Parts: sequence; structure tokens; C-alpha cells
Amino acid sequence: MIEVKNLVKTFDGFTALDSATLTVPKGAVYGLVGPNGAGKSTLLRHITGVYKQDSGQVTVCGVPVYENRHAKERIVSIPDDWFYYNQSTIWEMAKLYAGMYPQFDRERFYKLRELFRLPEKKPIRRMSKGMQRQAAFWITMSCMPEYLVLDEPVDGLDPVMRRQVWQVLLDDVSARGTTVLLSSHNLRELEDVCDHVGIMDKGKVLLERTLSDLQDNTVKIQVAYKTAEEPTLPAELQVLHHSRVGRVHTYIMRGSSEEICRRMQITDPVLLEAIPLTLEEIFIYELGGADDAAHKILL
Repeated sequence: MIEVKNLVKTFDGFTALDSATLTVPKGAVYGLVGPNGAGKSTLLRHITGVYKQDSGQVTVCGVPVYENRHAKERIVSIPDDWFYYNQSTIWEMAKLYAGMYPQFDRERFYKLRELFRLPEKKPIRRMSKGMQRQAAFWITMSCMPEYLVLDEPVDGLDPVMRRQVWQVLLDDVSARGTTVLLSSHNLRELEDVCDHVGIMDKGKVLLERTLSDLQDNTVKIQVAYKTAEEPTLPAELQVLHHSRVGRVHTYIMRGSSEEICRRMQITDPVLLEAIPLTLEEIFIYELGGADDAAHKILL
């Protein structure tokens, strides 16, 4: 389990992390989202032991990460700016990683060659951004990580390769119990792969929940009445957003769809329907509307 408690980090008087607190359960795929400058990459660099916090705690399986070689051997990371030596090839970087991670699996490295099909003797710096990202995944997944930390992991990959990379990653989660923490702006993609989600803004983790909790507790209701006038809704219903087109009203409400529809029956609707919300919509309405942090993610 990854635990971050009350993490504070400042750079030249700027507070990048402001008492950030986050928990990633063992074996989870946790998606961290937020606008640019929210502190996501800074938080990930603390979790991988690159940065030392000003205050607070960062632990993996209960032990601190910073300057802890044994803890770092359990964590493999692909940052947004993946490092490689200027003249290095995939083979040379694979040898470097094999020396740093005792669990590096050469057999798997050879097996993944068939998936990525990259020029192994060509300097990585001469590859396209997408090919460099594939090389990072090829080498990283060969390390057999217990904890995998990814920053914009599939940026630059074509749709087919994105699906293949996600499949390899999720197979590891299923077969080996790999714990994955990933940062991304793509909420639609996170919805397909994550079981836990969190949102950051201004150095804080504003919200973290399981995806099922979010989807089970926020619902879109479309309802039509005989007249255009909006009836008085039951006081116990918590409305996050309301819009109307003609006689059709659309509500975003917090609660279960079954309970909300049952209570809405007293308004005598002509039509009443509960519609599943996307993760994108959940974040927007859960956090207060179009001007909030969640909306900035989509821009």
C-alpha cells in the first residue's frame, strides 16, 4: 500500500504540495487527475523517492521511500520525461535497469519484443516520441514491478498500441497483484482501467474514492411533466445541477438511482429515467460545476 500523509513541498517560496494526503490500496489501479500545476508530478516524484518532502510522510508498505534502496527496488516509474542516456539503445538501457532491479526478468524482456517490435540497436534519442514511450514500457514491465508509478503513461501512443499496453499492465495487476498509480488528463481512458480515482488541485488531494462509489452515488435523472412548470422536489433530494429544455428537466443528484427515482414519483412525472454518468461528468458535478478544478482537466 502507498500512503501519503500531510505532504508539504515548497520551491523558492511556492507551495507545490499543501498537506496532500493519498492512499493507494495494494493491488489497485489508482488514477490521479487534476489541472496543470495541481501538483501531480511533484507528488509522484515524492512517492518514487526523487524528492524529499519538507514535512509529512511518504511510505510504501509502511516504510519510508526517500533514500531507502530496498523500498525503491519495489517501485518502477515511467515519468513524463523518461530518462535515457543520450547514446543509449534499448539493450543498453535494459542492462542498466537489470542492474538496478533484482527482479528484472530477461525472459519477459524477450517475450515483450514481439509486442513492441522496436529497433533495439538504434539510439533511443533518434526514435519518435511514441517509440520512446514504447521502449519505456518494454523495459519497465520487464522489471516485474510490485508498484508501478506512471505519469501520462500512454501519451504519444497510437490507439492500437495504447490498448496493448493497457492489456499488459492490467494482466500484471490480475496475475501478480501489481499496484498501479497513474496520473492522466484523459478521464475517458481512466474510466476503463482504474478502480480508484483521486483529484488534485493547488497541491491538495481534494477527493479520492473508488470508481464504483462515485458511479453508484451520483446519477443523472431526466424527467418530463405535463406542463413546463417545475414541480417542488422532495426536500431530501440533493441536486447538484439542474437544466431544462422545454418540458424535459435534467437533474444531477447525489444518491442511488433506485432511491431517487422512487422519491421522484411523487412529482407525478410523465417520463422518468436514470442515465449513467461518465467519469468526466461525475468529476464536474461532484466538485461544484463548470468553474471548478474538474472542468479544467477537460480543457
